[in-house]
Amino acid sequence: MPLFGNAFSPKKTPPRRSASLSSLHTLERSVRESELGLEYGSPSMKIGDQILKFEDGQWVAEADEGVIHKDAQRLKKRNRQLEEENNLLKLKIDILLDMLSQTTVELQLASSGFPETRSYSPRRK
Repeated sequence: MPLFGNAFSPKKTPPRRSASLSSLHTLERSVRESELGLEYGSPSMKIGDQILKFEDGQWVAEADEGVIHKDAQRLKKRNRQLEEENNLLKLKIDILLDMLSQTTVELQLASSGFPETRSYSPRRK
């Protein structure tokens, strides 16, 4: 038996009151906004020089229209350059595959012993 009583026994908590004494939680959002003037804007935050705004479930960057337009033009130009380079490389691959298949066929025909195929040589020197 402790000398000064049981200091570690928790005190009983009083019963809870009603969750909310107002009826605001029962009103619809549009009614609350019109009655109380609560107009919630979409959340936004600033990270560095960029402002992000939460719209339709995604964070969207807000910026000056001039900056966006310049970036869009720069990206379009770079995209066009890369597409042209890609088309050129595809053409080169096709040419190299044609050259490889032609050389392979000529080598197989020459090794099989067909003398008439040696006279056919469309290569230019």
